Amino acid sequence: MADRSKSGAEGPGAPATGDFGRRVAARRAYLGLSRRDVALRTASAPGYIEYVETHPGSHGMGFMLRLAHALETTVDELTGGTVDLPPGVGRAAGHPQLVELSQKECWMLVGDHGIGRVVVSNQRGPAVYPVNYVCAENQIAYRTSQGSGPADAAGKETAFEVDHIDDAFSRGWSVLIVGEARAVVEAQAIERLEQGSGSVTPWAGGEKDLWIALTANRVTGRRIVTGEP
Repeated sequence: MADRSKSGAEGPGAPATGDFGRRVAARRAYLGLSRRDVALRTASAPGYIEYVETHPGSHGMGFMLRLAHALETTVDELTGGTVDLPPGVGRAAGHPQLVELSQKECWMLVGDHGIGRVVVSNQRGPAVYPVNYVCAENQIAYRTSQGSGPADAAGKETAFEVDHIDDAFSRGWSVLIVGEARAVVEAQAIERLEQGSGSVTPWAGGEKDLWIALTANRVTGRRIVTGEP
């Protein structure tokens, strides 16, 4: 059997038991690290990293600190201590700078899917809704239900924001996409979106039979970089 820990592109692997293992596996996959990579950073064995990800258990604080450092995060983040806190509660890092991003960088950060926030305005006033989205062909699309808040974006110029906050290092980025939103009604267009949205199942559940697509006419982004490692 091949040693999957050698692959830098591997996913979290076998389903992890317990929140800690799942968080470790998800963070490792997000960084694109293999178990061997993490093992080298923590002075441990790939098999032990696999055990941490797939079995419940307690670990020494020394290892926990090394693991958090290897995964560029904090022990609190890995143990779920900040799960109910808004991102960005930490202090500002040393020598921060706000850097403008190119359109190419913005689209690379947005990727092909994720969670973003759509800004809508209706008779009740402005509102912001988090949605699972898919990105393709210079547009953002998300699936929602008829009569919902996110559905109110159809037929209007709409803003869509995606961001990532790294509390451990007080860094982050945000991308703003502005354009005309519309309800997707063409059968072929809906089929293309359905085929390309395998990992874009709405987390909120329920019947989501309406696709909204936003075609970008303005894309801007900013990143916070710091003088700290």
